Amino acid sequence: MSNILTIKGTLPSLNEYINTERSNRFAASKMKKQWTELVAWEAKEQKIKKFNKPVYMRYTWYCKDTRTDKSNISATGRKFIEDGLVLAGVLQGDGWKHIEGFSDEFKIDKDRPRVEVLLNDYQGEEGELYKIAYED
Repeated sequence: MSNILTIKGTLPSLNEYINTERSNRFAASKMKKQWTELVAWEAKEQKIKKFNKPVYMRYTWYCKDTRTDKSNISATGRKFIEDGLVLAGVLQGDGWKHIEGFSDEFKIDKDRPRVEVLLNDYQGEEGELYKIAYED
């Protein structure tokens, strides 16, 4: 069982989601459903470990370029990913009891944009939290 989920491609940015929502709320709902289901499918396909305890998540966003703001990239992406992990049964929920925290890292890979999500059991101490988030 793995605890690293890889999602190929580029997830919709916050601006893309908001623009879709403003033009047609049903289209925005469809967008969220499609991405949530894609993440759930990938989690099952990649045999991502199931967690019964709170997790700390480290997101690494591999982007084509630097044209989109980092917060714009990660805002909706994290939501779609977390909801997909719940749908897949990897996480029991996406609330405070289930996700202790997360960090984002951004890199450029113009040929292979993707998101890699490292999930680890939360250890309960700030030192351990840092260790989980930043050590490979």
